[in-house]
Amino acid sequence: MKKNPLNKGVLTSNATGIGPVSRAMVHTRAGELALIAGRDPAHPTPADMAAARRELTGETDIDRQEALLDAIPEAKRWDPVPGSPGHQAPESASEDEDEEGRSETEQLVEEGVNEAERDRMLQAAKANEKIDRRKT
Repeated sequence: MKKNPLNKGVLTSNATGIGPVSRAMVHTRAGELALIAGRDPAHPTPADMAAARRELTGETDIDRQEALLDAIPEAKRWDPVPGSPGHQAPESASEDEDEEGRSETEQLVEEGVNEAERDRMLQAAKANEKIDRRKT
């Protein structure tokens, strides 16, 4: 099911819109990812930048090979019974559900849980950095 393209790449903070994703936002998140991984946040890796961009724009973590496989029609990937035409299953009429059948509420809850987990990891990494600085 298609998402509303007007909302793609638009972030919120505490349910308040903060606008489209900027390079500064991607760089800041990449620094946070580097810090969480125990690296210097001032020098995020290209992988950190790519992960930050995916997170902030809502892209999936599917790699290029899987994306190419998904682009091939299902009928050409695997034919269980040669010569069997099969049939198309009806599309879900509900626009409130995603591809996995989750309601908007479930999606929002999962998004909140993921954001809380990222925030907790970032806070722990910052605390560890402070402790390490005190020891040296």
